[in-house]
Amino acid sequence: MIFELRNARCIKFKLYGGAEMPNDERILETIPTGTLGIIATDSCTELAEKVNNYLTGWRNHREHEHQNDIAFKDYYKDSYLIKPYTPRFGTGEAKCVINQSVRGYDLYIMVDVTNYSLTYSVCGHENHMSPDDHFADLKRVIAAVGGKARRITVILPFLYESRQHRRTGRESLDCPLALKELVAIGVDNIITFDAHDPRVVNAIPLNGFENVMPSYQFIKGICREVKDLKIDNDHMMVISPDEGGTNRAVYLASVLGLDMGMFYKRRDYSKIVDGRNPIVAHEFLGSSVEGKDVLIIDDMISSGDSMIDVATELKKRKANRIFAAATFGLFTNGMEKFDKAYEEGIIDGILTTNLIYQTPNLLSKPYYINCDMSKYIALIIDTLNHDDSISKLLNPVERIQKVLTKYRNNETI
Repeated sequence: MIFELRNARCIKFKLYGGAEMPNDERILETIPTGTLGIIATDSCTELAEKVNNYLTGWRNHREHEHQNDIAFKDYYKDSYLIKPYTPRFGTGEAKCVINQSVRGYDLYIMVDVTNYSLTYSVCGHENHMSPDDHFADLKRVIAAVGGKARRITVILPFLYESRQHRRTGRESLDCPLALKELVAIGVDNIITFDAHDPRVVNAIPLNGFENVMPSYQFIKGICREVKDLKIDNDHMMVISPDEGGTNRAVYLASVLGLDMGMFYKRRDYSKIVDGRNPIVAHEFLGSSVEGKDVLIIDDMISSGDSMIDVATELKKRKANRIFAAATFGLFTNGMEKFDKAYEEGIIDGILTTNLIYQTPNLLSKPYYINCDMSKYIALIIDTLNHDDSISKLLNPVERIQKVLTKYRNNETI
């Protein structure tokens, strides 16, 4: 039997702190596949709380004739968060404990493997948690569930070990192994964002793997913060900093109706520095950027050297304002070089998402634009819990066009 949720009321309500939450105007026509539960490790609690606030708000304001049916047991809750505990022994070894039943639950486990701010003690010495530590905690959570859940979906915003995306010689290829391991211990679906190389899905072809792109959030973020953009082919351009990210730039340029260009990284393959071949020069391929605002789009900013080099090259070619957008702002060498680039007028703005840990220092920068992904994740979880298709959510062309229309009409975004 299919229960129709057609009577959802499109109203506004208040989040904690007085923030107004947008309406949820979708019509979900399928019953929940199980009681919804979100388990966030300590690395991802802030993002998970925002996701939970959207879900509780939407669901507690939905009305339908079958809301008292057994299929909707525990559908209306004050919180869908389930707290995992990972105590450690003095040696640094750990275990996970879940203090409530999860039998029959549709579980979504969230973990940020890049969150280095967390620490633990090993024989009296403080250790910062590495991606390996976070991945081990993820497996502990799955083990603590003990096969009782109806379905397990792992949300890895930054795909574990994905930067090592191809094998050369006697090298390990850890990401495919990790995906196989997750599937082997009971994970049904994996959701990640802007994977360094999405072809890694070939490691688990019979399981669900969604690679979600934050294109809409970038456009929404820059349109909210920069009020005088002229988003047309004569005044703006999209740039890929390397050949590997061309697809991102092609997509955005196509949706925005802009021209695109790319840089080719010429490397010295006779040397290896910090595990990779050093970049000798950036060669530009594309039409003139003179006088145009430029949006550089990439999957991550790591040390930032490459992004600043590209921005510098664009300034040499007389580009106007330069905005750098990346899904993951790692900033492994700190923010000093970006502060300098901003002061020198090389970079006018940096956009990254809140999918991974953000330092207070980053959030305080005048040139930083934070693109919130919590609503998007909540929409995905809500839809999947109803066993409905997320195809429309993964293709944001229509939503981007609505944002552009509002922007050009000087309407609130």
